[in-house]
Amino acid sequence: MKGLLICDCDEVLLHMVRHFGVWLREHHDIDFAIEGGDFASSMRRRDGGAAPTQEEMWELLHGFFPDEMSRQTLVPHAREALAALSEIADVVILTNLADHNREPRIAQLLGHDMDYRVETNTGGKGNPVSRLVAEFGHPVTVFVDDLAVHHASVAKHAPQVHRLHMVSEPSLAPHVAPAADAHARIDDWQAAQAWITDRFTAGVPAPATATIPERISA
Repeated sequence: MKGLLICDCDEVLLHMVRHFGVWLREHHDIDFAIEGGDFASSMRRRDGGAAPTQEEMWELLHGFFPDEMSRQTLVPHAREALAALSEIADVVILTNLADHNREPRIAQLLGHDMDYRVETNTGGKGNPVSRLVAEFGHPVTVFVDDLAVHHASVAKHAPQVHRLHMVSEPSLAPHVAPAADAHARIDDWQAAQAWITDRFTAGVPAPATATIPERISA
């Protein structure tokens, strides 16, 4: 029986922050240097003006999605890993974007030869993951995301799901600690593919709680 792979997109399948930063500099004269902090506190106006507020940060993000999504580039080995994993699992991309970005995200992924179901979401991912687990009914599910808050949410609402923390942006990954509620931290898709395959091959749901995440390097 197949497994279920639920995978995030930005900083897991597609690079985002590096391209968002270039766009901010080119079009808004803002320097962007995120090193594990939140987006707003990572922005500095180049003319020395007041830093963007949280509200302005969201406006800028809404300006990037969907009009500037074409800037985003594929994470190395992500396409090949998902193609291989799709032979043994159903694949769903669960992305935290507003619903009006669903079709642009589908088109964006198709442009990278990734033809998978896409679900948009706001807030924690635990509830949508739980619903997908119930819908597919597979014995083993693996969840991949770059944000610790979503691993905590999935641990609460779908504790039987294997949780893999991945931060695929090299400039960001060293500044992000392994998510406490993930079962492993892997930032490379070749190593991640092997870890995920092992979970499906074993056919055993995840333990209810994570211990110290196993950190695996390529």
